[in-house]
Amino acid sequence: MASYSAPLRDMRFVLNELAGLANVAKLPGYTDATPELVDTVLDAAGKFAADVSAPLNASGDREGAKFKDGVVTTPKGFKEAYLRFVADGWNALAIPAEHGGQGLPQLVSTPVQEMWQAANMSFALCSLLTQGAVEALILCGSPELKKRFLPKMISGDWTGTMNLSEPQAGSDLAAVRCRALREGDHYRLSGQKIFITYGEHDWTENIIHLLLARTPDAPEGVKGISMFLVPKFLVNADGTPGRRNDVQCASIEHKLGIHACPTAVLSYGEKEGAIGYLIGEENRGLEYMFIMMNLARFDVGVQGLGIADRAWQQACAYAKERVQSADISERRGQPVTIIHHPDVRRMLMSMKARVEAMRAVAYVTAAVLDRAMRHPDEQQRAQAQALVDLMIPVVKGWCTESAIDITSLGIQVHGGMGYIEETGAAQFFRDARISTIYEGTTGIQAKDLIGRKIARDKGMTAKALIGMMRATEKELANAKDEMLKAIHMRLKAGIDALEEAVDWLVGHYAGDVKAAAAGSVPFLMLVGVVSGGWQMARAALLAQKSLDAGNGEAAFYQAKLVTARFYADHELTRASAFKESIVSGAVGVLALSEDQF
Repeated sequence: MASYSAPLRDMRFVLNELAGLANVAKLPGYTDATPELVDTVLDAAGKFAADVSAPLNASGDREGAKFKDGVVTTPKGFKEAYLRFVADGWNALAIPAEHGGQGLPQLVSTPVQEMWQAANMSFALCSLLTQGAVEALILCGSPELKKRFLPKMISGDWTGTMNLSEPQAGSDLAAVRCRALREGDHYRLSGQKIFITYGEHDWTENIIHLLLARTPDAPEGVKGISMFLVPKFLVNADGTPGRRNDVQCASIEHKLGIHACPTAVLSYGEKEGAIGYLIGEENRGLEYMFIMMNLARFDVGVQGLGIADRAWQQACAYAKERVQSADISERRGQPVTIIHHPDVRRMLMSMKARVEAMRAVAYVTAAVLDRAMRHPDEQQRAQAQALVDLMIPVVKGWCTESAIDITSLGIQVHGGMGYIEETGAAQFFRDARISTIYEGTTGIQAKDLIGRKIARDKGMTAKALIGMMRATEKELANAKDEMLKAIHMRLKAGIDALEEAVDWLVGHYAGDVKAAAAGSVPFLMLVGVVSGGWQMARAALLAQKSLDAGNGEAAFYQAKLVTARFYADHELTRASAFKESIVSGAVGVLALSEDQF
């Protein structure tokens, strides 16, 4: 199995040239994000990912998390790696400094998150969920709850979870039945939660669960959901863990992938009732949940990017060393490494181009998120937030769906050896498969995209995005280089297709919502593919300027141009097909009766 090496050169190119790190570092609160500091952070994260986390990936997959008598044991080396992770300060990278974190921009934490997910997705999931819980507590928790729980969650001494799903309530949170009864300054909770990532483990002395439940007099549906903080161990006045709370791990799931990550079934209140504390106000739990969910959805999109890059790295290394068959242009030639075969090259280029496009879209979205959080002008913040809201379901849905394709291609590049577990290629595919499901399936992301993000504002934010794309397309129109001319033609067609699809959705959503919904996932993929093409086109323009100026690194910039051209020819050409599925495909989706299936 090839070792993991963080793609630092490409990360820095995207951070600095496409996402505009220098501008983000000018925002209030981010001025410490100097080029020197960011380089140090990226180098150190890359070293940790390669030396500590990645070596545990395959062994953790083979060993898996173990459950016995309510106790969960994680694979060998995982606890020690986590203790080093928090000792090195990685858990608090993007947490605001006023709460004890390092306060670095989302744009800086995003490539670090990519490294964690690429190196060892199972290991990285725990801190990912803790960060979401911390964010919700910072924004919605009472001063007393923040004082009692935040410091140790931010330091990593305690971890956090999100408890949403129940056996009868997966994505439909209106069906949540977990109950919360008021008792003085706290509540007694009872019920069962499923699919709880790191809901039980052996890394820390306490686990802080954030869960959704109903009070007895709550309204029906999602309007009656409240959010509660329920610690595994109650906390004494001095901040130390006290007696065990009435929450138990009933089992852990046996899964297709992420075997080293314990996915728990948690039972609350089997005895006297689990003690929990209300976060914010009653019946506003869904609103608070989305604070955690939006950050987690973005990070899961980055997770798709990371695991796709890991699969690409391994496939590329294998193709350079696996000898099989003669070059097609030489009838009696000697066997060559498979990277010489055109179809293997096509697969590798597909993996490479899509990974680079995903990285660019994710990082640029992270920069917009930073502007939404920190820009001093209120109108600029609002515009940035609207664009973030539009792009988060795309980053989550498009990047994770692409990751499944890319990791599958990685197996294909390996041929029969890819189907054998020892090579490691299959693990990337198995691990990636969950990413399109948790934190909201691709269909849920797409429904959110066309409803809340397109129809609600009549496509205004999408049109603003298209306007930015048109500016790049016009810059390409004046190019003399043949590569750039070809990219321009494809990008223009892609933007045209996207604009037609937006107009169609705006015009038809209110009158025929089912027809609009039938094309929602193709629309999400269309936005992703064209956004990726836009960023690849920007990269190509920058690469050509560097080549023309003779700034050095010619091989890097030439590869950028060729990769952008490949993306234009092989990915952007899919845009018109997605558009046709959106505007004409509803009949085939909806026509059959239930009995005809």
